[in-house]
Amino acid sequence: MSIRRTSSRALSPRSRTAAAVSLSAVLALTATACGDDGSGGGGSEGSGKGEITLWDNNTGERRDIWAQIIKDFEKENPDIHVKYVGIPIDQVQAKYDTAIDGGGLPDVGGVTTAYLSNLVVRDVLEPVGDRIDASGGLKGKLVPTMVDGVKAAGGRGDKMYSVPTSSNNGTLWYRTDLFDAAGLEAPTSWSSFYAAAEKLTAAGKNKFGYTIRGGAGSIAPAMDAMYGQSGISEFWDGDKTTVNDPKNVAALEKYVALYKKVTPSADVNNDFIKMVAQWDNGTIGMLTHNLASYQNHVEALGKEKFKGLPYPTQEDGSRVQVSNPVDGLGLFKNSKNKAAAWKLIEFAASHKSNSAWNASAGSIPANTDAAADAWIQEAEPTAAAMKALSDGSTKIVNLPYYLPDWNTISKSGNEPNFQKVLLGDMSAKDFADKLAKELNAAQAEWKEQQKG
Repeated sequence: MSIRRTSSRALSPRSRTAAAVSLSAVLALTATACGDDGSGGGGSEGSGKGEITLWDNNTGERRDIWAQIIKDFEKENPDIHVKYVGIPIDQVQAKYDTAIDGGGLPDVGGVTTAYLSNLVVRDVLEPVGDRIDASGGLKGKLVPTMVDGVKAAGGRGDKMYSVPTSSNNGTLWYRTDLFDAAGLEAPTSWSSFYAAAEKLTAAGKNKFGYTIRGGAGSIAPAMDAMYGQSGISEFWDGDKTTVNDPKNVAALEKYVALYKKVTPSADVNNDFIKMVAQWDNGTIGMLTHNLASYQNHVEALGKEKFKGLPYPTQEDGSRVQVSNPVDGLGLFKNSKNKAAAWKLIEFAASHKSNSAWNASAGSIPANTDAAADAWIQEAEPTAAAMKALSDGSTKIVNLPYYLPDWNTISKSGNEPNFQKVLLGDMSAKDFADKLAKELNAAQAEWKEQQKG
């Protein structure tokens, strides 16, 4: 279980896009002239026996659970040996890029929707939709919203390029002790959320109703607040984004108006680490963050002083959320033993293994049979999130992870501007219009590339 370290390469978004497209063409020509180059194509189903390599895209606490899954798999499939390679999450994308350039991709690899499109564009992943349909253990057993997220992130219509294994979910954490003391009901709707934020605030006593994310990672929760309140359920209207729809702008204006009125002023610079610590150690009523901070809250507050809900609903009970990255397992085209590699994917995504993996990671299982498992029922926020994602009550706005420029646009390109909006130096409309202009341009560029 060795870990090989690689350093990321610095390329501008457009340079990276051009390089990816150009490299795909070069690789295709090379494969045609010389056969398998180790980066994509040239694989085969193989014998279904022998050694296969798995790259874990987030080594650390996952190592132990993967060791158990592999042990169980090899016991059930004694003719297959799995070579495990753990890669730190912040290095995995560069690791894939290096392997595509120089050869040596694995048979199976962990792939999230955040960088799935890069691998699809470079034609190194095998479509897995037909294999899922032929699988008695997976067909009809995967959370529909995760399946939709994988398809959308791949950018190839209805094709699937990974088998979803887990996801996170945006969660509204609230202090039950503070709500009970104030005589407030759970903040299940946006109207009750805003009312509670105001009632729980006593700034002179350092008590606040909410903590808003103003530092790194601020765009996704802001979009959740926009789409969640507006009820708009599609990110695109034709070739134009709905980000700057007047309903979304109005929702953003209402959301940012919370800053310093019912939130600490330090929020303008807070990333999730500072925000979570501030909530855990203070007297702040509510926090929006994903399920990953559950254990932090348990350790700081105990299970009796807080609860977590999926994001608030509109008054009619409908809920809209933006998508979270979906983690999954990809089958690489270069594999010389796809039959054995698929057996591993199928085993890992099955009920027992998928449930155990997600119990360890604190994430939402992709296999719907896991919903009734004891650990999920004991982790109430996870159970509520899985129900919301599985029962059709929540509409998911799929963010355009397939756009090569998405990470830059949604992070360094606009996080400073969101801070300006909080500080009153930029209007919500100007912020949304700038964001929309960049997204529309990126979408047009991506569509032009697809024609080639």
